[in-house]
Amino acid sequence: MSAVLVAGLLAGYGIAIPVGSVGAYLVALTARTSLRTGSCAALGVATADGLYALAAAVGGASLSRFVTPVVVPLRWASVLVLLALAARGAAVAVREYRGRATAAGRTGTPPGPARAYAALLGITLLNPATVIYFAALVLGSPATASLTRPEQAAFALAAFAASTSWQLLLAGGGALLGRILTGARGRLCTALASSALITGLAVHLVVGG
Repeated sequence: MSAVLVAGLLAGYGIAIPVGSVGAYLVALTARTSLRTGSCAALGVATADGLYALAAAVGGASLSRFVTPVVVPLRWASVLVLLALAARGAAVAVREYRGRATAAGRTGTPPGPARAYAALLGITLLNPATVIYFAALVLGSPATASLTRPEQAAFALAAFAASTSWQLLLAGGGALLGRILTGARGRLCTALASSALITGLAVHLVVGG
């Protein structure tokens, strides 16, 4: 069982540590809102990783065969969601900045903890690379080649715990960034930079995918 737990931890960190568009959005979201909201968003990402880890441990090879035909539609759905997030983030940041300058009330309502959790859960579930990663890992590792049901649960929980710890670290970095960039101009620049990064990664999914 210890080998399964270690394999799950390594799998969770392996998929979580590379900071892509979801990680960038998580940091920017926390910087604009609060650590509580960012932590809930982080748990949304980790929940998706844990669910995919469990599905891969249970499904194995059949899961890979199921996902392969829908990789392209999932990729395009992911691209559209990322572009929408980037556009909305930039629009809200500009509107809030102008609202401060004109003493007008803010029209953009930041997401609450529950909404942030659901949004990041949905975004992460749209990423086909995650499920393919876990399926390949389960099939290619001797420690996870044939798991019993308790071992499957342990593998998924370990992956969830690893992903949670990393995503919470990113949220903490976003909260610290939000405290440093307390000025309206600093927050505007951070939001626009994040939107540009997310747009670039969405374009990369199309060009490189």
